[in-house]
Amino acid sequence: MIELDVIGTPAPQGSKRHVGGGRMVESSKKVKPWRTAVTAEALNHAFGPWPYVGVVAIFRLKRPKSHYRTGRFAGQLRPDAPLYPAKYPDVDKLCRSTLDGLKAGGAFGDDAQVVILEGLKVYADGREPGARIRVYPVL
Repeated sequence: MIELDVIGTPAPQGSKRHVGGGRMVESSKKVKPWRTAVTAEALNHAFGPWPYVGVVAIFRLKRPKSHYRTGRFAGQLRPDAPLYPAKYPDVDKLCRSTLDGLKAGGAFGDDAQVVILEGLKVYADGREPGARIRVYPVL
């Protein structure tokens, strides 16, 4: 098993839009820096020639300011602040951009080799935004 800790803002790989001349571009400007960060971290590791791959990605997202109290209690979470980020970005789209970064970093030859995929979203709460990613051989 190989574990990576990618620092940065996890970004979803969403839709692409047509810009003319047969060219397509990502809708989100944040996805390229995220994929680049994942690729750079993956290049620091030696992955085996595994025919079947499992991936677990725990995405750490920054909390919005509205989750915190104000005044003399600034910095403390509000009692009604949600436990998990059950809003944008979607975990499946975060996984898509992350798998593309892992592939570019040599974790596997084709993302079709990924037969197990687990994605979780949590708030960073005291840690840097990013993701803890585990890549492991299956069988």
